[in-house]
Amino acid sequence: MTDLETEPSAALALFGDRIDVARRFTRNLAEQGEERGLIGPLELPRLWTRHVLNCAVVAPLLRPGVVGDVGSGAGLPGLVLAIARPDVSFVLIEPMERRVAWLNEQVNELGLDNVSVVRARAEEARLDGPLDQITARAVSAFRKLLPLTAPLVRDGGELVLMKGAAAATEVEAASKEIRKFKVHDIEVLTLGEGLLTEVTRVIRASVR
Repeated sequence: MTDLETEPSAALALFGDRIDVARRFTRNLAEQGEERGLIGPLELPRLWTRHVLNCAVVAPLLRPGVVGDVGSGAGLPGLVLAIARPDVSFVLIEPMERRVAWLNEQVNELGLDNVSVVRARAEEARLDGPLDQITARAVSAFRKLLPLTAPLVRDGGELVLMKGAAAATEVEAASKEIRKFKVHDIEVLTLGEGLLTEVTRVIRASVR
């Protein structure tokens, strides 16, 4: 694992007393991620910065309750957020069997009793009840994400969607879907400034 990025000092600041769990997850992902098709071959030198900490800075936006993660994949952001916020319950929604297997393995190995994994496409997911918040990372454009996420959230619930540098442009392009799914109070947040070398952008909005 000589190629694995040295743990940045920001990791301890973001995870606090959960840092050891975060380290185990990051090492597991580094050791198995490429061969299991979870991360690309060039990601090890930036695994902490671009992936794990990029997700962890979102943790303070979450509230106690039930948070869904659509397209969890390698567990970014779902597992990272579950590690950082043991006071929040998470439902990881992922359609691919091999990724679901990975997620369940990590939940068991890391002792994450605040996580359940549902194998389904978001539009077909059958959950126990509406979610308080929902997140997603690198899944689709905002206008395509709204039909996948907004229907799963309770009235008054929140979208917390991780996006790239074009987040504001994506919001502008989604006016039709925003009206259809009754999304309001939309804001684009920039997280991690002064802490991370690469900031994280989030579209946060409420659903009526």
